[in-house]
Amino acid sequence: MTHHLLPVLRLLGWLMACFALTMTLPLAAALYYDDGMAPAFMLGMALTLGCGLLLGLGLSRYKRELQPRHALLLVVSTWTLLPLAASIPLMQGLAEVGRHLTMAQAYYEASSGLSTAGGTVLSGLDGLPTSINVWRCYLQWLGGLGILILVVAVLPMLGVGGSQLYRAEIAGPLKEGKLTPRVAQTATGLWAVYATLSTACALAYWAAGMSPLDALLHMFTTVSLGGLSSHDASIGYFNSAAVEWVAVAFMFISAGNFALYFTAVQRRRWLAPLANPEWRATMLTLAGCGAFMAVWVAASSPEGGDTLTLMRHGFFHTISIATTTGYSTTDYEVWPLFGPVLILLLSTFATSAGSAGGGIKMIRLLVLLKQTAHELNRMTHPHAVRPVRIGHMPISGQTVLAVLAFVVVYGVTTLTLALLLLLTGMDPLSAATAAWASVNCVGPGLGEVGPARNFAGLTDIQLWLCSLGMVMGRLEFLSFVALLLPSFWRR
Repeated sequence: MTHHLLPVLRLLGWLMACFALTMTLPLAAALYYDDGMAPAFMLGMALTLGCGLLLGLGLSRYKRELQPRHALLLVVSTWTLLPLAASIPLMQGLAEVGRHLTMAQAYYEASSGLSTAGGTVLSGLDGLPTSINVWRCYLQWLGGLGILILVVAVLPMLGVGGSQLYRAEIAGPLKEGKLTPRVAQTATGLWAVYATLSTACALAYWAAGMSPLDALLHMFTTVSLGGLSSHDASIGYFNSAAVEWVAVAFMFISAGNFALYFTAVQRRRWLAPLANPEWRATMLTLAGCGAFMAVWVAASSPEGGDTLTLMRHGFFHTISIATTTGYSTTDYEVWPLFGPVLILLLSTFATSAGSAGGGIKMIRLLVLLKQTAHELNRMTHPHAVRPVRIGHMPISGQTVLAVLAFVVVYGVTTLTLALLLLLTGMDPLSAATAAWASVNCVGPGLGEVGPARNFAGLTDIQLWLCSLGMVMGRLEFLSFVALLLPSFWRR
């Protein structure tokens, strides 16, 4: 079995080498702003690049097409090890300014970035070195569509096709269709859409009144549905309705399937997303629940104040949490408990497969609802033959079973993580919502990890558990759980 893992280690090495090169952006920021962080990023780049080249070049003769289990192992290894590499400049750089992080804290911060979860253990963000904030936010942009998809376009040059890797990384249960004949072209097309949307978002933030740097950093964390900020007050720092509406608009867009946008552009069918049942369900859910929460917050919030401002807060936080972004403009924990729990519940399903959002995704919820309706119909019409359909597309029994398996693993993982956090001494509300927020890659929860606080008060073991939840959520659980099965390691 070891011999068969060598091609995986070789590719992992090249992925690490590529990841090391992404540190050039925060390194350039460190040099430009002269914030003293350049040595930390040079160290992180050197160690990551060195380890990557050692594996990539040392195992260069092991070239073969990835089998499904090899692809799964590569995906899990990458999403587990890259946060470790990303944490090097965080630990080293912050130590230089007297802010020492434990390994658990640094790993949590890095994995929160790459998984686009948006939780943080850092406070005093406004006073952090600029390049550290650039790195934190840039990590979310890299993780947004899946850093592996970017590298899929490079795999053919390494002598390996990307089909198995693409299927292992792309979110959602319906993975088999390709948007272009070659997976590398697909990956390039998805990143082109992502980059175009990113450019539009940055320009919109700038036009709304942000500085160029703030526009860049918040673009990184908006289109990726990540939610990290360079300010302790998050989006509330700007106290601007224009900025908030720009964020809402791009969170809406980014909650949709990027593959749909790519297809619409490629075929010049600009209204094609409107015909997609999952896209329609996602947008209607977000808009409908956002409108409901706007009215509910204005009617029931103990904050008082201007009605339109309260409605804006209600709508903004619904979209922010439901899309698993996690921005905040006010402390929504002061609302009656119904509101915060509802918007956290929405984060379970209110984004589309093929987006950067977390949770089970809207397509799985639709499959479950359709299958439930199918079973209820069969009770009253046992001889009727009506296949389960999403729109005009029939859903196979295998897909239904895969969705059911995913939801079971999702539920068991969330419950187990919450119980383990309770075992460490966390209070019930904080434990439940920290687990929920971690596996959904939302960021803030309630209680000890609420929007007015962060994860800094958690112990190292609690942070390791939350990091595990984020990585598993990002990998959609089954990829991770498959590695735990004895059958995976049999020849």
